Amino acid sequence: MARHLDERTLRVVGWIATVTAILMYGSYLDQIRMNLAGEKGSVIQPLATVLNTCLWAAYGWLHKDKDWPIIVANVPGIILGATCLYTAL
Repeated sequence: MARHLDERTLRVVGWIATVTAILMYGSYLDQIRMNLAGEKGSVIQPLATVLNTCLWAAYGWLHKDKDWPIIVANVPGIILGATCLYTAL
């Protein structure tokens, strides 16, 4: 699959990936709810999520031409991962 995608197709794939990433981070809402109800979850996954999403958002931000799909996809992961981590403590 060495074929290069045109810029428009690459942008569309980037935004589709952004939406699916946001949906994935939305799964933390249920864990946050359970944490607040006293059913504490592990801190390992939300900690890894916060570190990973911070690094990816920084990568997108520091890119020569800001990579907005990467930034937008990872900001919810930072917020929801940090919230899940906090409520799991």
